Amino acid sequence: MSNCAIVGINWGDEGKGRMVDLVTKDYQVVVRYQGGGNAGHTVINEYGKFALHLLPSGIFRKDTINILGNGVALDPENLMKEVEEVRAKGVAITPENLKISDRASLLLPWHRDLDGLEEARLADKKYGSTKQGIAPFYSDKYQKKTILAGELFYPEELMEHLKDLMEWKNLTLEKVYGAKPVTMDDLKAWLDEYCEKIKPFVADTGEILKEAVKNGKNVLFEAQLGALRDLDYGIYPYTTSSNTLASFAPVGSGLPGAKIDKVIGVVKAYSTCVGEGPFVCEMFGEEAEKLRAEGQEYGAKTGRPRRVGPVDIVATRYGVECQGATEIALTKLDVLSYMEKIPVCTKYKLNGKETDRFPFPAAQNLAEPVIEYMDGWNCDISKARSWDDLPDAAKKYVTYIEKEIGCFIKYVSVGPERESIIIR
Repeated sequence: MSNCAIVGINWGDEGKGRMVDLVTKDYQVVVRYQGGGNAGHTVINEYGKFALHLLPSGIFRKDTINILGNGVALDPENLMKEVEEVRAKGVAITPENLKISDRASLLLPWHRDLDGLEEARLADKKYGSTKQGIAPFYSDKYQKKTILAGELFYPEELMEHLKDLMEWKNLTLEKVYGAKPVTMDDLKAWLDEYCEKIKPFVADTGEILKEAVKNGKNVLFEAQLGALRDLDYGIYPYTTSSNTLASFAPVGSGLPGAKIDKVIGVVKAYSTCVGEGPFVCEMFGEEAEKLRAEGQEYGAKTGRPRRVGPVDIVATRYGVECQGATEIALTKLDVLSYMEKIPVCTKYKLNGKETDRFPFPAAQNLAEPVIEYMDGWNCDISKARSWDDLPDAAKKYVTYIEKEIGCFIKYVSVGPERESIIIR
């Protein structure tokens, strides 16, 4: 039996879904343990191209059990839309291969409304939310103002609980934002249209996970976003509203006593960032436009152009430490093939001094990148399938990053397809 977490090392969008899809052949259970529908994991396989927002990326593997854990912001409406989209391409999704924790809190209809209202109120000081209701959801969860998926099986208690929550939430909608209140008819329609459809998938996933471990099955924990978006250790307040770290996987999955044997940290061969907040290594102008176009860097959920920059050694080293990564998957190396000289952010300059330490969030907007250049390889590497297939300049780039971040790069991705990978 082996437990593995696949996590993001930087700001998210590193290619985690692609890696989960690749390695799930060795795992019988895949668990999403935090986050919600506010990010997308892009997967390309024999069924087509997908941007998964809530479904675990192991859903394409037959005989793999996929679990949405108690730490997930479970949005019944968006989940069922996604299920139907994936089914339409020939992927079987049934209560046998998709399980929802009965302890997962449900994202309620007003959460998305509140997200948009607050971003509008913040105006030019907004956080860059995807407006999927994630921050209001987690705020309510920690105020104990949500309902659990398992409550769907207790209709009388559920309706009383929802009524109490609605009365409380309408105070905020009406008096703070001047918005339209939610009615019980709205909630009944939401229950009938979406929540009834998820009920067949709801189960005691804690027991399922314990049984899987007892039977020697391998469990893969899938994270959303990256270390720098972690609520506690990221670029606060421009973070997500949950813990994106591997150390949270046992808690958010429903298996709190689990030991993580391996942590695969995913790093892009250059840096990208969706949303607001400090991004020290950011490129601008024509240089940025070229890299964005070559990498097709647009948000899988929002379609927003991603901010781009060179690989950031300072931020990546910090992310590796936060995640406790045991090995690294370096993705999109092929995108850099057009560059004659490849920029690398090796250090930061802060208060007139160079540093290799990741600064406190409030200091990051004061930091400047220290950029050095490495030789490019100027050839197509997308057909490479072994380490020896790579040109020397590409090898030097990979081994340089490996040395500087202090973690072995086991996987090198040279394309989005499942087979476009080098395993060292």
